[in-house]
Amino acid sequence: MEIIYSYNFYQDRFVLDIIENNPILEVRNLKKNYDKLSVLKDISFSAYAGSVISFIGSSGSGKSTLLRCCNLLEIPQDGEIIFKGEAVSWTNKTDSRQLSDKKQIIKFRTNLSMVFQSFNLWSHLSILDNVIEAPVTVLKKDRHIMRDVAYSLLEKVGIADKADAWPAQLSGGQQQRAAIARALAMEPDALLFDEPTSALDPELEQEVVKVIKDLASEGRTMLLVTHDMQLARDLSDRVYFLHQGIVEEEGHPDSLFEKPKSHRLKQFLSAAAS
Repeated sequence: MEIIYSYNFYQDRFVLDIIENNPILEVRNLKKNYDKLSVLKDISFSAYAGSVISFIGSSGSGKSTLLRCCNLLEIPQDGEIIFKGEAVSWTNKTDSRQLSDKKQIIKFRTNLSMVFQSFNLWSHLSILDNVIEAPVTVLKKDRHIMRDVAYSLLEKVGIADKADAWPAQLSGGQQQRAAIARALAMEPDALLFDEPTSALDPELEQEVVKVIKDLASEGRTMLLVTHDMQLARDLSDRVYFLHQGIVEEEGHPDSLFEKPKSHRLKQFLSAAAS
């Protein structure tokens, strides 16, 4: 058992958290197909509170699909997804299985908050309202309280001065930081980042990288799909290398990047470094 203090934006105070040595998220033997194309083949991993897990690999290796399955945006044909000991409920166990519990879907998506590559901000809402909308609508939070929380979160990611702006008025890096603030507003147990910097030029990319590193330093649980090998190396407690839908290699970043075992990972890291 681990005891930590964490900051609660809604209560404006530090609160005591008692963390059992159980995973926040478990994925067991996950399989995902698109028609006859097998995208994920028997993937398993566990994410514990305060840990950062990175998934690396070439395009088409299944990284983003895996993350979307964790958030229930994609439905796997087989395998289990377990959030804090609660397994996803399915309508049946066949290839056509569907999610059966709407309340559970909301619970999973709220507590495993996704940050997308393409930002996905609502263009008709100000940046402040983008951060406020989901907690008010989904979590039934008070709008006036959430305004203060949203300002604090925008300040946290360095764009409080853009609160009244429209998404189209922001740079890509600023939009991604707004998306991170929006995810944080849901007070998730874990943040899921799907290639958060791949749509940005190098200068704007570093703005977002700084925010992600700051979040990691706070001890937040994060799952990160990234093409940025340095980011994965700097932040991760464990790295998974996916190749053609399987975990080709996994391990601590020091050993995985310094002493890769598989020929395919060696090729991938060599290409990434060039």
